[in-house]
Amino acid sequence: MLIILFVFAVIVPLGFIVMVLWNNILATVLHVSVINFWQALGILLLSKILFGGFPGGRWGRRDHRGHEWRKEMLTKWKTMTPEEREKFKQDYRNRCWDMKRQERDEKTNAGIE
Repeated sequence: MLIILFVFAVIVPLGFIVMVLWNNILATVLHVSVINFWQALGILLLSKILFGGFPGGRWGRRDHRGHEWRKEMLTKWKTMTPEEREKFKQDYRNRCWDMKRQERDEKTNAGIE
């Protein structure tokens, strides 16, 4: 029952919104074909797959992992001595420099400059 209510309350109006926007804007401006309701739902689903992901998937939890990583690094940084912090900074710089040097070498070897 809840799923049916969700479909009629959210999915159907979104499908109509996509259809109306497509037909009134894209068809006029870009001269693309007019679409029907089912094609609008297909575009909606495709955009969800490509850009939004699904709950519990890799894209659904990216923000949470970023915050967790930041908290972990901040805690680690606060417990480091000044010498350890300096060593960490130097190691980080060396890693970044190595990546830049590797990219530059790959471009040179490929003949791209």
